[in-house]
Amino acid sequence: MTEPTFRNVDVSPDDPVDEWPLEAIQTALERGSLSHWRRLGAAIQAQSWGRVARNGEDVLTYSRPYGAAKTMERVIEQARRDTEAAERMAGGAEGATCLGQERRGQGFASLAGALPGRVRIADDFDEMPDDLADSLGMKP
Repeated sequence: MTEPTFRNVDVSPDDPVDEWPLEAIQTALERGSLSHWRRLGAAIQAQSWGRVARNGEDVLTYSRPYGAAKTMERVIEQARRDTEAAERMAGGAEGATCLGQERRGQGFASLAGALPGRVRIADDFDEMPDDLADSLGMKP
């Protein structure tokens, strides 16, 4: 099988997948080889909601390359499940850290997220004060 060339784009198949525009991703899915699909899969697993994954999803809405379409959809779905599981694990580890700090007497309530469901925003709350936005990691 001959290697595909990307036409009308400023990248080659040898460039990093993150640099491939949508047209190059479409070419790789339609005329690429297993090595191209593996590279796409690795980029999707690295950033399951990134540009490559989203462009791959877009391509698969109108192009259904035999053998690649279903497989790439599964890769995207699995990568996103893995990302969600990793985020849940990170949250669980954070909770374990909080509990450990409480046992050491550092004060559970002093940690971020210590009062879930116990904080209520008033009905007449119009804008967030800068200091509160900053403490929540939001930029005013």
